[in-house]
Amino acid sequence: MVSNMEGFWIELLKNKVLWTAIFCAVLAQGIKVILGLIKRQKFSFYWLLSTGGMPSAHSAAVVSLVVSVAKELGVASASFAFSVVFAFITMFDAQTWRRSIGVQARILNNMMEDLQEKKKIEEYRLKELVGHTPVEVFVGGLIGIIVPLIFLR
Repeated sequence: MVSNMEGFWIELLKNKVLWTAIFCAVLAQGIKVILGLIKRQKFSFYWLLSTGGMPSAHSAAVVSLVVSVAKELGVASASFAFSVVFAFITMFDAQTWRRSIGVQARILNNMMEDLQEKKKIEEYRLKELVGHTPVEVFVGGLIGIIVPLIFLR
């Protein structure tokens, strides 16, 4: 007989919707690393977990969730409605609020450089790439559409 805990893990491993979304996020993050290697001719472990950049792993994951739920449960399900709203909020946040935080970080970093040159102030730089451009969100969304359509049959 299978214990409740074993049943939980077995069911979790069978959850195609979850694993497809995770795969899409990892794929998009991997593409980011490859593009970084091409652009900078060096590798940085920082790219594995960093936010921002092309393509949006957030968008890839949430759009994959929408497509997968639609295929598994149908577009009339409450789960589909929830996933669509969740995806819109996530993608909107990625290209607006988080992007504006990056712009503010860039301005503050420039101000700190000006102050350091004149008064020798030592401060840490803020992370400037925290959000996404609309194109980065769009490409992440495309990954989230294509992968579930290929793998969930």
